[in-house]
Amino acid sequence: MRKNKVDIITLGCSKNLVDSEQLMRQFVANGYAVEHDPHKINGEIVVVNTCGFIGDAQEESINMILDLGEAKKKGKIGKLFVMGCLSERFLKDLENELPEVDRFYGKFNWKELLNDLGKSYHRELAADRVLTTPRHYAYLKIAEGCDRTCSYCAIPISTGHYQSVPMEEIEKEVRLLVEQGVKEFQVIAQDLTYYGLDLYRRHALPELVERISDIPGVEWIRLHYGYPSHFPYELLRVMRERDNVCKYMDIALQHISDPMLKKMRRNITKEETYALIRRMREEVPGIHLRTTLMVGHPGETEQDFEELVEFVKKARFERMGAFAYSHEEGTYSFKHYADDIDPDVKQDRLDYLMRIQEGISADVNNSKIGKEFKVMIDREEEDFYVGRTEFDSPEVDPEILVSKEKPLIPGKFYDVRIDDAQAFDLYGSVL
Repeated sequence: MRKNKVDIITLGCSKNLVDSEQLMRQFVANGYAVEHDPHKINGEIVVVNTCGFIGDAQEESINMILDLGEAKKKGKIGKLFVMGCLSERFLKDLENELPEVDRFYGKFNWKELLNDLGKSYHRELAADRVLTTPRHYAYLKIAEGCDRTCSYCAIPISTGHYQSVPMEEIEKEVRLLVEQGVKEFQVIAQDLTYYGLDLYRRHALPELVERISDIPGVEWIRLHYGYPSHFPYELLRVMRERDNVCKYMDIALQHISDPMLKKMRRNITKEETYALIRRMREEVPGIHLRTTLMVGHPGETEQDFEELVEFVKKARFERMGAFAYSHEEGTYSFKHYADDIDPDVKQDRLDYLMRIQEGISADVNNSKIGKEFKVMIDREEEDFYVGRTEFDSPEVDPEILVSKEKPLIPGKFYDVRIDDAQAFDLYGSVL
């Protein structure tokens, strides 16, 4: 066990990662050595930032806590703290079932952890954090919570009502990060397109993106997790006119069948969804759309699924993920519907959708062969440099494997010609 060392382990989404980075900065300000997702967990203090989204994520969090509890019993680590969405959602149950944890904190009260250690929370560092990403990009969280009422989703239970971060605070954070060398910003929230309705009584995301775009040193802005209903179309103008706003939109559509959209409480129809996609592609030529779809929601018939398959074939999303419905305690679906789709049927539907998407992804990538793109180099590996275009978000999208014919510097942009392609990777060379 290393004295005065804190190990922070982040599970779940990039929004959790931002919380961990802010906590790390506070620990550093209080004189601790801090490691994030360390290769060897041996800190005097270990903090697990948990995910409680669906069953698999909850199980991963519980297993991590149990493993660390065993390490604590053996004296390999000191104090064990747990924070995040899982403990926000199941606090009392966890306290009863996991006595090896010194204390549980929720999604928002993790600042109390410092006080419990006899340390101070430095308010002047609230916008500061220790980046765990490569220094040239960062995640920028512009809101917490969600006011949507989707039937299947437990996130509002954990995160509460939507809370936009004021524009001035976001701009301050962006300027601080630019000073640290950040060039690329992944703008994130549970629902980007709701931004501003609580604070300004209007859709303010287009204005916010313009203000971030105006800050010197911001070279790429990429938008994650839009909501299709009442989409702020002014955002498309901003994306079209601003060179540093990536022509990329991550917007979870979930389904296309009208009966399923109604059961899911998505507040949009099949016809409106198709119209939204058409307008995005018309107003922002070349835009790459990423979406997430769900199979196996209660009541999904074979006909509903066939409509979803046809939708994937017609829409030809450049990026697509899918997942099987999880019957989550406390949700509208849990209270009002039976989980009536066999798990094997869910998995078969999921696998089938993703096989279709693999072919579409291969076509999209093959269409890029011979073309030139501005590429950010993320890292160097043994045989290639690894980079991304404006159409590729870190961790989830295809990467470009760039030949080592010329020495390149991670964190810099280069013009790259695409020489070859596979379904989920591109191969290129610097011009």
